[in-house]
Amino acid sequence: MNLRRDVFQAIADPTRRAILLLVATQTMTAGAIAANFDTARPTVSKHLAILTECELLEQHQNGREIYYQINARKMKEVADFIEPFRNMWDDRFNKLEAIMKNYQSNK
Repeated sequence: MNLRRDVFQAIADPTRRAILLLVATQTMTAGAIAANFDTARPTVSKHLAILTECELLEQHQNGREIYYQINARKMKEVADFIEPFRNMWDDRFNKLEAIMKNYQSNK
């Protein structure tokens, strides 16, 4: 059975998040990406395959080189999904901060 990975499985890994940060500013080859990590190139290639499968990265070929770039549309989908949760936690932390300030001023 071939289970398709989802975006959140892909970004759960710190190496894949680091790859996304690298590629966010410039298009890079697998070799250039791998040079930033202290792991074997096949390991980085597996991470790239997962990110590509989840559509977080796009790849295009120029001659013999394959270049990777961020898929901004997919990243926006992820950000849009996470935004309500971020707002909820911001509200909770703001309420906690208000309670703590009130508690400290009553001492």
